[in-house]
Amino acid sequence: MLNRMIKQIKKKEDGAVLIEFAFIAPALFLILIAIFDFGYSIYARTLLNGAIQEAARDSALEDGASMLDGIDGRLRERVEDVVPFGEITIERKSYFDFFDVERAEVFTDNDGNGTCNNNEPFTDENGNGTWDLDVGESGVGGPRDVVLYEVTLTYDRIFPLYRALGTNPVQTMQATTVLRNQPYGQQQQAQQSQELTCT
Repeated sequence: MLNRMIKQIKKKEDGAVLIEFAFIAPALFLILIAIFDFGYSIYARTLLNGAIQEAARDSALEDGASMLDGIDGRLRERVEDVVPFGEITIERKSYFDFFDVERAEVFTDNDGNGTCNNNEPFTDENGNGTWDLDVGESGVGGPRDVVLYEVTLTYDRIFPLYRALGTNPVQTMQATTVLRNQPYGQQQQAQQSQELTCT
């Protein structure tokens, strides 16, 4: 009789699906949350790239410099439609030419440490009297100037996947574009270079 009961218990499969689902469910939910988190960040990055391209085109026009607050406001509105709790920072630097973008002023690196110091000679290209790691000037510049736009978006992740993976709960993404301003006037000549020494 005991053998017959054991055989009947072995043949019954009631509840087996529930037990199998209990084993698979955590992995399934983790995968779904990862897909949602990844998809959300890709969508936010795509939106940010589109918004910065539009803002850069608008500010490259003749009246763009006078309308920066409105241009930045539209950019923020577009991003906040998807990421309403994010922090957005916008930076603009203008250069005389594309070659100058994020370029350091030329100097003679006598000690080989990659920094202008110890009375090493340098060419003061932007005329401010000090060696600069970036020759750009803050703002949108003037006609035909090249402008580097950088927008940084920082927000707390909305899906708790970072807890399971031990990653940062804050997502930071950056979009960058470089455009030349429209030729609505004559471009100012580049600053006269001076030979100086670093302290």
